[in-house]
Amino acid sequence: MMRGKAIRHFLIEGQADGRWVSELSNWTGKSYKIPRTYVNSCGDRSDLNNTGVYFLFGRNDDTDMDQVYIGEAENILTRIKAHLTEKDFWTECVVFISKDNNLNKAHVKYLEYHLYLLAKEANKYEILNTNTPTESSISEMDRAEMDEFIDNMRLILSVLGHKVLEPSRGTSHGKGTAVFYLHERTGANASGKMSSDGFVVLKGSKIAEAVQPSLSPSTVNRRSMLVEKGIIDEQNVFTQDWAFSSPTLAATVVVGYNINGRVAWKTKKGIPLKEMEAEL
Repeated sequence: MMRGKAIRHFLIEGQADGRWVSELSNWTGKSYKIPRTYVNSCGDRSDLNNTGVYFLFGRNDDTDMDQVYIGEAENILTRIKAHLTEKDFWTECVVFISKDNNLNKAHVKYLEYHLYLLAKEANKYEILNTNTPTESSISEMDRAEMDEFIDNMRLILSVLGHKVLEPSRGTSHGKGTAVFYLHERTGANASGKMSSDGFVVLKGSKIAEAVQPSLSPSTVNRRSMLVEKGIIDEQNVFTQDWAFSSPTLAATVVVGYNINGRVAWKTKKGIPLKEMEAEL
């Protein structure tokens, strides 16, 4: 049975767009969320000189795709400051350290490697690491501890709004597990369901090959991005479950023209999503 967890946030500047400290109850880890503009103000945080791992977050202006760089350092603050001149894309970093400073170089190399693999598998962000990190050799006991560290990092990152390590399918419960279908003469033949991430188009769904001229450039770009990333293959079929922010966006991408997703997505019995939601 899943149990509730308590996460404490402290806003260092007393404002939401400043630096955050996040801690999970009964965990030795600690997280800092630091906007790029605040990095040079972090000299007042001595524990940022500890060993740890970090994420640099930004966005590709051309594709509107989220971007991430994952790294490790024996002195986090020194490394982050270096990235101010080395990397232009990022606007925010999230740092993870140990409150008792018990992370060593082998630990963070192990973390970096597995965080990279999780981000690559999730395939939600454009990963800007030029090389695949190398995995360090650590004891079985240390691996168990670091794997738990990763689980807690995933939770905190999601709470902070960065689902870089989370599968795109999201989670669902109750009547939200109902599967909806969308068939169109354009060749679209898709299925999906509501989830915590919005609406998930399921693996094997087929999109229409052509798009209407009235379709917005942002949606056209999103379709192209999914093809470039291999989420949609050359046969116009989804190769994995993929979450969209809304049923309407999902339906529009699938059929290639503007459509109301809450009306278009229907159960096998022909009941629209809109009516199903009213019953939840």
